Amino acid sequence: MPPLILDLIYILSAVLFVLGLKRLGSPATARKGNGMAAAAMLLAVVATLLDRSIVSWEVIAGGLVTGAIIGTVLARTVKMTAMPQLVGVFNGFGGGASALVAAAEVLRETGPLTVPLPAGISAAIGILIGGVTFSGSFIAFGKLQGFVTGRPVTYPLQRTGNFLLFVALLSAAGVLVTGGYDPVVLAILAGLALLLGILLVLPIGGADMPVVISLLNSYSGLAASAAGFVLGNPLLVLAGALVGAAGLILTRLMCRAMNRSLANVAFGAFGGGDGPAAGSDEERPVRRTTPEEGAMLLAYASSVVIVPGYGLAVAQAQHEVKKLTDLLMKRGVKVKFAIHPVAGRMPGHMNVLLAESDVPYDLLADLDEINPEFPRTDVALVVGANDVINPLARDPSSPIAGMPILDVDKARNVIVIKRSLSPGFAGIDNPIFYEDRTLMLFADAREAMAELAREVKEI
Repeated sequence: MPPLILDLIYILSAVLFVLGLKRLGSPATARKGNGMAAAAMLLAVVATLLDRSIVSWEVIAGGLVTGAIIGTVLARTVKMTAMPQLVGVFNGFGGGASALVAAAEVLRETGPLTVPLPAGISAAIGILIGGVTFSGSFIAFGKLQGFVTGRPVTYPLQRTGNFLLFVALLSAAGVLVTGGYDPVVLAILAGLALLLGILLVLPIGGADMPVVISLLNSYSGLAASAAGFVLGNPLLVLAGALVGAAGLILTRLMCRAMNRSLANVAFGAFGGGDGPAAGSDEERPVRRTTPEEGAMLLAYASSVVIVPGYGLAVAQAQHEVKKLTDLLMKRGVKVKFAIHPVAGRMPGHMNVLLAESDVPYDLLADLDEINPEFPRTDVALVVGANDVINPLARDPSSPIAGMPILDVDKARNVIVIKRSLSPGFAGIDNPIFYEDRTLMLFADAREAMAELAREVKEI
């Protein structure tokens, strides 16, 4: 392929990547953005294969077919509640692939120091970051999936050991680059990187795994960018840098939404997915309600704000929520949805769920937009949310002090749908459940929403 044509295709791919990434910022344009990014990747892959004169077309075709089948099966079978786990697996494979590419590029050189020094350094960085991303992502996947404990796993001299391991990694990388790319040293470097990934993620609690996955997503981009330097492929450098930057920005936004620093997430040992419940609903002085009573309150309200949370996602209650919303709006009730930045297990989790059930985008309001409206709201209907509405965030002595929350407790009436009074990811109780204006409807979210919709329809 003529160099000019190749460069023009790479430029077009780069433009499509940037425009696609931009359109992913809104639910209304996300589908088009995803299509543009996919087209950019297809252009880049085809151009690279033609330029590098790839001979093993059978292998390439086999890989494409296998990948397409796996991707289709995952897209149709993985539940929305498991999306963070799926993203974690993708991150791991991306980092592992980048590490393998970098390693293969140096191993194919037969003579000592035949790889240029800048490319060798990039290869060492790609192996290091890719290895950390691969093992760390699968530990994060295990914590979210439940076969690795969600509690922080700590041990004596943990930070000192990690620091020494990192020094050993840098030493191995230095020996690899200056010592002729010995396969044994390369294997040691890869092994140490895999170990470091495990040791970095194990001490982080399950509550912070979404932030960790976002950070590992950034690492996978940096590993791909390093592989691009090794291969001399400018588009791979650019695409990896875009992923790396986007992941870092997302990580920063998530930390800000929880009012925590990245260092606190990485070293705070906060939250545990398998922690015990803070008491049972039989022992707490709460005001219980029934679907009939809740429906009366909703049907005769002038304004209702629905607050979705992870419980809604687990119960797959979004379609029942849409039915209730339509019934209330037909009665002239003003309905809005309050979306917290970290509701669910990933940013945009609630947006995607509600879009799946065709809830109009203009009914969704973010935290800064909806909080001033709560004092004028007749009923706040909380569906499976916990930490993001916990007023203890206003208490300086609380573990979640300073975390921006939805001001649900300022509404005139609050209906909370939960299975029990168990705490959220933060592992602390929520005093809003025991306030006089709060009615607790203990039930599965989908069943409760279906009953509320049925009762509203009969009024």
